Amino acid sequence: MEFDLNNEGEIDLMSLKRMMEKLGVPKTHLEMKKMISEVTGGVSDTISYRDFVNMMLGKRSAVLKLVMMFEGKANETSPKPVGPPPERDIASLP
Repeated sequence: MEFDLNNEGEIDLMSLKRMMEKLGVPKTHLEMKKMISEVTGGVSDTISYRDFVNMMLGKRSAVLKLVMMFEGKANETSPKPVGPPPERDIASLP
């Protein structure tokens, strides 16, 4: 993302400031803090990608929110493989 300065998948206060200035709508520090608080529900000082998408979808797209929630749960429960792949021989191939 262009405005994710630290490549962590989140937009912090300074990134939001840059974005608003580039859009030609500069905001004060307090206005930006309020924006972040509204998007995150006051739980975080940064806007995550998921927060951003939920904000853009609004209340109308309940189905898309459910899909995103399902994808998030699927990603959390699936363990990531660790280490080298198991060795296979010719006989085990389909």
